Parts: sequence; C-alpha cells; structure tokens
Amino acid sequence: MKAAVDPDEITTGSLEALQSDGQRKILDIVDDLRRQGLSGIVGLPQLVVCGDQSSGKSSVLEAITEIPFPRNENLCTRFATEIILRRHVTASISIRITPDKARPDDELQKLVEFTRTITDFDELPTIIEEATALMGLKEIGKDGRAFAKDVLTVEISGPNRPQLTLVDLPGLIQASNKMQSEEDVSLIKELVLEYMKSPRTIILAVVSAKNDFANQIITKYCRDVDPKGHRTLGIITKPDILVEGTKNQQNWLDIAQNRDVYFELGWHIVKNRSELEGDKSFSQRNAAERQFFSRGKYADLSAKNKGIESLRNRLSTVLQNHLKTELPKLRTELLDKMNETNTKLQTLGIKRSTVLEQRMFLTDIGQRINEILKAAIKGQYEYAWFGPVNMQAAVDSHENIRRFRAVIQHLNLRFADIMHRNGHKYAIPPGKDKGVPDTAETNGDGPALPQPKKMTREKGIEWVHHVLERSRGLELPGNFNPLIISQLFWEQSTPWNDIAMQHIEKVFDMSKAFVELVLGDAAPADIKPRISDLCVEQAMQAALASAKEELGKIIEDKGRHPMTYNHYFTTKIQDSRKSKYAQILASAAKAAQVSWTKEETGVVETYIDPGKLEKDLQGGIEQDMDKFSAEDALDSEIAYYADELKYFIDCVTKQVIERHLVDPLSRNVLSPRVIAGLTDEQISLLTAEAPEVTHQRDHLEGRKQVLENGLKIFKEALGGFA
Repeated sequence: MKAAVDPDEITTGSLEALQSDGQRKILDIVDDLRRQGLSGIVGLPQLVVCGDQSSGKSSVLEAITEIPFPRNENLCTRFATEIILRRHVTASISIRITPDKARPDDELQKLVEFTRTITDFDELPTIIEEATALMGLKEIGKDGRAFAKDVLTVEISGPNRPQLTLVDLPGLIQASNKMQSEEDVSLIKELVLEYMKSPRTIILAVVSAKNDFANQIITKYCRDVDPKGHRTLGIITKPDILVEGTKNQQNWLDIAQNRDVYFELGWHIVKNRSELEGDKSFSQRNAAERQFFSRGKYADLSAKNKGIESLRNRLSTVLQNHLKTELPKLRTELLDKMNETNTKLQTLGIKRSTVLEQRMFLTDIGQRINEILKAAIKGQYEYAWFGPVNMQAAVDSHENIRRFRAVIQHLNLRFADIMHRNGHKYAIPPGKDKGVPDTAETNGDGPALPQPKKMTREKGIEWVHHVLERSRGLELPGNFNPLIISQLFWEQSTPWNDIAMQHIEKVFDMSKAFVELVLGDAAPADIKPRISDLCVEQAMQAALASAKEELGKIIEDKGRHPMTYNHYFTTKIQDSRKSKYAQILASAAKAAQVSWTKEETGVVETYIDPGKLEKDLQGGIEQDMDKFSAEDALDSEIAYYADELKYFIDCVTKQVIERHLVDPLSRNVLSPRVIAGLTDEQISLLTAEAPEVTHQRDHLEGRKQVLENGLKIFKEALGGFA
C-alpha cells in the first residue's frame, strides 16, 4: 500500500517547468474562465489523456502531475476524471461530480449535490467508489451500466500548486466482450471523441508498446479529429517489455522519432512504474526511468523525446504556444456567444416573472400601441413605424393600412359616392328632359349592391300616382296627403341600411387589421394571441356592437315622419318648379314663333304671336289633378331625399364611424386606463411567460452572466495576448 501523502508536501518541483511567469498568467486566465463555468459554453484549453484500455493513461497522468491517483481499473477509467490544479493560500482536495445533462432531473440533482473535501490522498479511492455508486454504475461484467458520461472533478489547491487542468478519459475498447457490452463500447467512443474534437484540446494520445500499434484505435481517432496533428502529442508507454535489438523495438523507436505515424507535436516515450514498483516514490520512479533510457538504443534517442521530465518541458512549450494561439480566438468566440445570447434574450422580450414586472411590461406595450393609434387616427405619420407609401397599391390595401386616417377618409368618401349612386331604389330624373342618374356597380371589394331601377320622369310620376291613389285623405283635388312623402321616401331609401352596414363592416375589418398589425409589432409573439383574444377582440366587438346600435337609431329616426329645417329642401323644390315652368314657357314660345319676309329687303324676321303664346301656355297647364299632385309630390320627395341623403351620410360617418369605431381605438385598446383596471390575475393571464420561456430565459441569463464574467477576465488579465 502507498504511504499516505500530505497534499501540502507535494510541491512537484519538476512541474515548475510548466510554469513560467508568462504561462502562469495565461493559465490563470484559463483557470478563472473554468471557474466561471465557461467550459459548458465554449471549449477551453485543456490537456486530455486518452488511449486504448490498459495503455497506461492513468500512470502517465500520475507521472505528469506527481499526484498519487488510484490505479484500480474499476475506478478511474469508467468515467472522465478532470484534475484541476489550482494555486491557493490554503491546501485542500475537493471532489465533485458534473452530471451528464441527459440524466433525469432527480438523478441530476443528486449528482450536483455530491461534493467531498479530503486532506489525504489515501481517502481518494473511497470517494471515487462512492461517486461511482452514485452514478449508478455496476461492477464491470455485471448487468447494468458500467460506464457514464458524468465527469468526476478532483480539484487540488495549495500555495505551491501549479495551475493546470488535465482530463483522464476511459480507455477505448476495440470490441465488446462478456465484460463490456456494445453499449459500453459505443458510449466510451462517443465520450472520448467529444473531448478530442474540441479544437482547444491538446490530445495526449497514449499507446502501449505492449500491443501492436496497428491494433490501437486511438491513433485512428487522432488522425480523424486532428488530421494534421496540430494538437496531438503521442506518448508511448511500457517500452520495458520490448526486447533489445529486435525489429519490434526499432519500429517503436521510429514512431517515437516521428518517422512513421506523423504528428506535428511529435511523439514521446516514457517508462511508467510496473506493478512491482507501485510503492516507489515519484523521485525513485524518475530515477529508474532515467537509468532505463540511458542504456541500449534508448541512449541514442534524443533527450527531448524520452522521459517524464522531458515530457513536462515539451508540454510547457506546447501549452504556451497553444494557449497563446487559442485565447484570442476564445475571446472572439465569447463575444460572438454574448451577441447571440443577447439576441435570443431580446427575442424573448422583457422579463416578466412577477406581477409587478408583468404590469410594467404590459404598460410599456400599451403605451407603444396607444402612441401609434393616436398618431394614426390624427393622420400624423411622423413615426418611422408608419413607413413609406406604396404608390402601386390601393389606398386601403394591406401595404398602406398603416396610414390609417387616410384609409378611413378613403372609405368614407367611397361610402358617400356609393350612397349618391346606389342609395335610391328608383333612378328618376329630376326634370323632363334630364337623363337618368348614373349608378355604381359594386361596393369596392364588398358584396354587390342592388342596382337602382331606372325610370323615366313619366314612369316616376306614374309610381307616385299609384301610391297617391292608395293614400288619399281629406285633401282637396290637386293636393297630396303629406304622409305620402314618408311612404315615397321610405321606399326610395330602402338600400340605405344595407349600404351603411356594409360600410361599417368594412371600416371594422380595416380597423381590426390595423390594430392587429400594431399589436404584432408592439407585443412579443408569445403573448400577442392572448392580448388579441382577451383585450383587443373584446374591445373591437364592443365598438362594432355600439356602431350597429347607433346606426339602428339613425335608421329608426329615418323611419319617422319627414322633418327638416334646412332651406335646401325648399330651395330644391323651387328650383324644380322654376325649371319645369321654364321648360313650359320655352316650349310655348317656340311654338308661338311666326316668321315672315320683308318684300323690300328679303330679310326673314321672326316674332312671337301673343295670342298663340297665351293659348299654348293655357295648354301647358296640367288638367289631370292626380297627375299634377303626383308630379308635385315627386318633386317634394326628390328634394327631401337629396336633403336627407346628405344628413344620413354625415350621421353615419360622424356618429357611427368616428364616434364608435375610429376615435375610441386609442382609449379602448390596451390604453393606460384599461390596463389600470385589470386585476393581478388578469395581468398574469395576459403576460405570464410560458414555463419553457421562463426556463429558456433563466438559462440565457445564466449563460450571459458567465460570458460577461469571462469577458471581464479577459479585459483585466489578457493584456498582450488579446
């Protein structure tokens, strides 16, 4: 059994070869970065000892560090063992487990909680056995897991400790057997390659001279992950089994001199302690190694390619050059990771785990929405959000919907035009010789509108005459019942309700699309549907209901007995009568014209015969009392319709569209007043993050903190190596 070793007594003086002042500074940076947890985010520079099973990896690791690790095959080779040497004023040995992230949460928590502190290296085997059991590993050859992807970290601190990190990996297995399953073979390969593939890993590839070189798979993996051998150093162990002067010995010496399998970092040969030499001290081990390499063909081998002390010097140079090259790249990668993390956090939006954060978050969204809605309603498009005008698209197209006031104005003007063209049931000319008014064909992209039935003036009078006959009261012949105007107007204005309703629906659809566009830009994607369903949709539907109710009142007013105090009505009637009498007078005057030729001059002169004019004027008087009253009623209806049409258009655009659909948007859609009235439960319902979002945010914030700490370390310590 090995003698107990006080960790504070192990100064490993020969390791000082690895610790020049410049290199200490670099290793301090790497050590600080590792303490921050950056190894889980970026690859950190490290030495990894790997090789086939029983190739002597652990012995090489022990010789390099001069720390007496257990050499029992069932302990150190069944999972990765990370050895961290750290300089500290107090000597200590601590052990912890970094669990495989694929483990279930309950197992992961147990492994994370595993921490041990010891003062004597003789206690290490017991701790490793305890960690092995906690990982759920069975003895090799028995049913159950024999290997794990968890990492056992042994951190050794002391005032004279160098700062160095090395990783001992499980030995690679060529093929499964009764002791190790195919699953074990695959797991170990995956684990080893994961470490080897990192571009910042220095691979210490250990091969045993005891086995045929071609059968040791570690060399193939090295060439696969590091084809040019930039970061691979081959280490040959167990040369003492080779027979002096044999071809086999010469083959291995050729490899050691980089003449066969080429690695840019070269090869090195060491002699570890045999099983019979296990109780020898490190100084005795080194002395025996020096003596061995001083004889035979090994004496001719360059000192830089043999012995553990020379290996440490090589590692010093390799580490120094490797770290100087990789640290600037590492800093750049940290910056890239920081930018990537910040971008992902920005995508998640503001943190909102508490009710206060949620209310503030929703208030910010509401304020943004409110500002845009107010500006859009007023037609003040100075915000960049409104963007440029698409001259190729329609005014009310989706491309131009951000210019909301312009869209509403356009729809109102189109509504007025449609009312003028399609609002009447019958298209009747106002005068005898005037043509039938034009009509519109459709309501934009809405449903087709009923087309007014075209009538001549005479047909219109006939229509009124039929109504008059069925509506007689006590009025004298030649007069009409005042109530007939109501019936004529109600029938003539039958399309108004449908046209106005279509206009309301169109404005509502455009308003809703606009608000959804604003909401989509102002609210994160994860809560937009909730706000839309619970706030926007409710407010918009309430506005639509109010608009329809207001229209209903206007239509109800239209159904009352005609009433107007606008002089336009009487003016219109007088204009109509003057036009009619003017037509009669012009027609009679034309008929009363008499022409004669002066004999002396031959000039034809024309004059109006007064008697004929009077006779023709008398003939122009309508003798049919019903027709006279029907024509008079038609003129009154036309005048009243024109007067009421203007009023109706104004009422719909002002009292319905503006009052209920447009103007209230900024007050009813997530305004500060609306948000203030929401309960805490409603706020949480609207804005609370989904569990996966919270988990992702916590992960990203933790990642960001680690990256910030790493960059701070570079800023404070990297100096010329940046």
